[in-house]
Amino acid sequence: MAKILIVEDESKIARFVELELKYEGYEVEIAADGRTGLEKALQKNVDLVLLDIMLPGISGIEVCRRIRMESAVPVIMLTAKDDVTDKVAGLDIGADDYMTKPFAIEELLARIRVSLNRHSKLIQPKADLLQIGNLKLNLSSHSAYYGEEEVTLTKKEYELLEYLIRNKNIAITREQLLNNVWDYEYLGDTNVVDVYVRYLRQKIDDKYGIHLINTVRGVGYIIKDEI
Repeated sequence: MAKILIVEDESKIARFVELELKYEGYEVEIAADGRTGLEKALQKNVDLVLLDIMLPGISGIEVCRRIRMESAVPVIMLTAKDDVTDKVAGLDIGADDYMTKPFAIEELLARIRVSLNRHSKLIQPKADLLQIGNLKLNLSSHSAYYGEEEVTLTKKEYELLEYLIRNKNIAITREQLLNNVWDYEYLGDTNVVDVYVRYLRQKIDDKYGIHLINTVRGVGYIIKDEI
């Protein structure tokens, strides 16, 4: 179940919402001021933030602005002010939703569900798929596809390909590939990298008539956006 951070300085409200959320099965964290709330939002593995606007230390608007600089976690802003200016300011800096106190807990729970579902759909493709051209890597199953056809790769071939794609448009040295894919320090013989690049070229470049992995003379290898 999702973990929700409540950033609210009114202890009675925070406690009431906490009990309702826990009854629904959510994990709950509480922060009573803006600075603590910001730290927890960025350091804790939270799935949604309920953020009051009027907070001691740092205002909720500023907390939301700073969260958005580093995180896409859903933020629902809460305030006692029924002020359009506050609402617009919160939404403009990246809040996902807005509720005015007093609110019906049923409506808040419904908005939480909507925000969590929307966020889950947004991040799912990024979490599970790497793609360049018609070549796709499924990160969950560690499998590769060109179009709809699966490309059969060994574990090390897959790991090498994934590392190069994650670092696309960057020339990667053989030593970097050894250290990050084979997990051992450069010992003077980088031939194993060249061998596995050749394997990948045989299985992908040669078979599908593309030029995926480029050699950077005197450096190493690179995969570019356009293949």
